[in-house]
Amino acid sequence: MSQNSAKPEYKFMQNREISWLRFNERVLHEAVSDEVPLYEKLKFVSIFVSNLDEFFMVRVGSLFDLSIADKKATDNKTGMTPTEQLTKIYSAVRPLYLEKDAIYSSVSQNLKNYGIVHLTPEALTADELKFVKEYFTNYVQPILSPQLVDEHHPFPFIASKQICVVGKVQRKKSVSLGIVTIPPALPPILYMPGKKIRYIHIEDIIFMYFENIFERYTVSDKNIFCATRNADINPNDEAYEINEDFRSKMKKLLKKRKRLAVVRLESLNEFDEYTKNLLCTKLSVTDNQIFATKSPLSLGYVFGLQSKFNQDQNDSLCYPDFEPQITHTNIMSGKRNDDIILSYPYESMDPFVDLIKRSAADPQVVSIKITIYRLAKNAKLIEHLCTAAENGKEVLVIIELRARFDEQNNIDWSERLEQAGCNIIYGLDDYKIHSKVCLITKNVNGEMKYITQIGTGNYNEKTAKLYTDFSFITENHEIGEDAVNFFNNISISNLDGEYKHLWVAPNAMKDRIISYIDNEMKKGKDGQIFIKVNSVTDKEIICKLQEASKAGVDITMLVRGICCILPGIPGLTENIKVYSIVGRFLEHSRIYSFGKGEEQKLFIASADIMTRNMDNRVEVGCPIYSQDIKDAINHYIRICLSDTVKARVLQNDGTYDMKPNVQSKINCQEVLLREAISEKINRQSIVSLQPYNSAQDSHNGFFKRLYASVITKLYNNLKKDSD
Repeated sequence: MSQNSAKPEYKFMQNREISWLRFNERVLHEAVSDEVPLYEKLKFVSIFVSNLDEFFMVRVGSLFDLSIADKKATDNKTGMTPTEQLTKIYSAVRPLYLEKDAIYSSVSQNLKNYGIVHLTPEALTADELKFVKEYFTNYVQPILSPQLVDEHHPFPFIASKQICVVGKVQRKKSVSLGIVTIPPALPPILYMPGKKIRYIHIEDIIFMYFENIFERYTVSDKNIFCATRNADINPNDEAYEINEDFRSKMKKLLKKRKRLAVVRLESLNEFDEYTKNLLCTKLSVTDNQIFATKSPLSLGYVFGLQSKFNQDQNDSLCYPDFEPQITHTNIMSGKRNDDIILSYPYESMDPFVDLIKRSAADPQVVSIKITIYRLAKNAKLIEHLCTAAENGKEVLVIIELRARFDEQNNIDWSERLEQAGCNIIYGLDDYKIHSKVCLITKNVNGEMKYITQIGTGNYNEKTAKLYTDFSFITENHEIGEDAVNFFNNISISNLDGEYKHLWVAPNAMKDRIISYIDNEMKKGKDGQIFIKVNSVTDKEIICKLQEASKAGVDITMLVRGICCILPGIPGLTENIKVYSIVGRFLEHSRIYSFGKGEEQKLFIASADIMTRNMDNRVEVGCPIYSQDIKDAINHYIRICLSDTVKARVLQNDGTYDMKPNVQSKINCQEVLLREAISEKINRQSIVSLQPYNSAQDSHNGFFKRLYASVITKLYNNLKKDSD
């Protein structure tokens, strides 16, 4: 459905899937950005590929199911049926493959100048060819399980994203299809001997020696392919034994996910007709689900290349090293009781982890309660929680086993916590628990005192170095009482609890947001709203924002990914501006601001403006009362809105453009990074950079450290200063 032909109620909205694809294209375009080092460009290509994989597994998978179950269902923002959406997706994705191939080829070619070479079979030297053949003979061929597909040999099961080598094999007049699936035990690439980083993909090795595998056959039309399967499986749709716990149920579902329908077929070259027709029949795919590419089908290996780099390669090809700064030590130790906010990844998560460690040994601490959605593979936090339980503390861990693609990791951690004596809750039947809340309760001379932490991101020590998030820690007693009620309510599956300060979805968060929008609408042109989230898809809130725009409210949004509201449409959304930042770090924090100056109401939250967050998940938002922290967050907002390098402006047709009339280059993440490592700066010098109307900046903590010099000079000298 074109913009011009859209029904009136759809004119200021766009389809979420198309919006997401445009976002992922922006990720890909980071691989051609002049500001991005060469190896980091390759990583952006890899991220684009993995993003697209997940998109097909989840979003396309769910639409595929819906197209079968309810053909007449329509997208409530564009009116398209599932089949119409799939058609648009396939059409929009195809040119992205051409872009990706061209960019990958260019980046790979440039990396050769630094001794990093992705080898094709024909590029191998004689010595390398000998090395590869020996490796194939000794380590690869013994564990392969080649298969024929004909009337006597059934088609093998192809796991999702499992790379296969295929070819027509003929003996006499009999033609069959030969398939070799690559075992997971094999490494994705083989490094050549020598000082240079020269490597070949394992599928290319098997491709080279495919004739050796099928030695009695005439081989033709060789190819490499992989299938992507639907991974959208809902535990609540599955029957299970009444005495079977949820963890056991999830283990079974993870096995079932592996065998769901194929939603995409990728190949390194165009298929010949025989192979294509057979694969389409056996895998139940159509032509529009087949995508040919000239770059590797999986790029997960890219992140391991850096371990092979020498110092010169690191300096030339990578972002300068940065370690999140420790700006607070011994927090909430009784020596001070100021509210604290940590800004990841510029500040370290370690002070919070240390707080849990100290609490585990503190005789005054009687309980630690926490909600967990995603964790690092090696989580120190878990060990400290286990220690707390072993020390006799009451430890309650609400761990969500349905955190997509992290299910097994969470299952493993839940077993470890349970063994240590922690009380475990696996979430609620119909609602994922996505909130980030931790409550430490202390008995101080017979009086209960609370330390409450509420965040915008997960308790993941790895992603805290890669994602931008806020972690708010307070000893506010009433917020602590809200947290007590929250954990008590979740423990008994009560979603109707009432809270004095906290926003809690699904019961009240959307209503609170709409109420604050209504308040700004009453002010007309004096109203102001700022929202920073990852995605905007909830139609009810979208329509309310559109109403506010018509009422004259100034609305500014920072939306990293999906944004279903179209800004700047005359008479509808002309007072809405939407920006998006894609950079070195993944923008992940959620901020909601209503009003300006002394009237500003400021919140951080775990929730995006998505129906799944507002109506189908347990989310928590927290007000910021401390003026110092308000000012700090407002400063952060101003820096983000000042970005002229990574920021893009969403247009009313759903496309993105760079900011117009840019005179100086400002990369907000680089500015914030430099703030984090500088202790000598008076940040008042850049307050006037962005006309974002709010309270004046404070000189509190991390945020007082800003360059006094002109931002342009800062940016131009950034890398030099880092060295």
